[in-house]
Amino acid sequence: MVKELKDLKVVYMGTPEFAVPTLEMLIDITNVVGVVTQEDKEVGRKKVLTPSPVKVCALDHDIKVLTPHRIKEDYQDIIDLDPDIIITCAYGQIVPKELLDFPYYGCINIHGSILPDYRGASPIQTAIMNGDAETGITIMYMDEQMDTGNIINMDKIDIDIKDTYGTLSDKLSLVGRDLLLKTLPKIIADDNWNIKQDDGAATYTKKITREQERLDFNKTRKEVYDYIRALNPTPLANILLNGEEIKIVEAEIGDESTGEVGVITDVDKKSFSIQCLDGKINITKIKRAGKNIMDVASFLNGYNKMNLIDKKVNVDEQ
Repeated sequence: MVKELKDLKVVYMGTPEFAVPTLEMLIDITNVVGVVTQEDKEVGRKKVLTPSPVKVCALDHDIKVLTPHRIKEDYQDIIDLDPDIIITCAYGQIVPKELLDFPYYGCINIHGSILPDYRGASPIQTAIMNGDAETGITIMYMDEQMDTGNIINMDKIDIDIKDTYGTLSDKLSLVGRDLLLKTLPKIIADDNWNIKQDDGAATYTKKITREQERLDFNKTRKEVYDYIRALNPTPLANILLNGEEIKIVEAEIGDESTGEVGVITDVDKKSFSIQCLDGKINITKIKRAGKNIMDVASFLNGYNKMNLIDKKVNVDEQ
């Protein structure tokens, strides 16, 4: 039984940038004996094999890294590290029961919502899409189901009207780090919450699919605006314009208006406006295939405005 945090043998499981601040904190105050992350992935048009941000951080600190293809079948190396606790944060695979049952202090997860709301793969994006005023972090014990374990601790933050998936993820990653820092001593002392979730009140999220990236203008301008924020900086929402898929990076809520939904109604020096259910959404920053992100002013310099006015978007012209 561990008495001091510096003696706590931790296996940390995480993958994206969201999980890095917590790993850095654990390296400072505990004994991180290993890191488990997703396999290197091909990135960009040149398909450069790239390690996860968590792997990069671990290797920078000379920590052993494991990248099992299917952790349900390949977990013995993790058990061999003999961890006192396993901590996961946006790892990306379901942890098998054999691992859940192994550590003395159990397996805990840092989840980007106030459970039981938004279990699953996209809690941060979904909170923005739904126009929520607040979200937060839940630390919970893990069980064999997805995000159903007993709650250990939680903390809430407000969602700013200009927050994107990127900015809100950055904020929540620090909330998760700080909350775990406060919570770990209580876990070791067995002086923490262990509260069963209300499964009847649970809501679920799924991974954003390629098809869901296309904007739907049969929604209010606020709903469209929130959707654009929720997919920024990745994968980015998109429209089909004159047969070209254009990713929408930033937009502003425009004036109330009526008209045919999905039609470009106005073009000025800084934006073009698309009719939504109750008014206009003003597109201010875009990304064309194979190009860098640009403001609409730059886009319009090389684009015939007459090909925009009264044009209906998301129409397949092939």
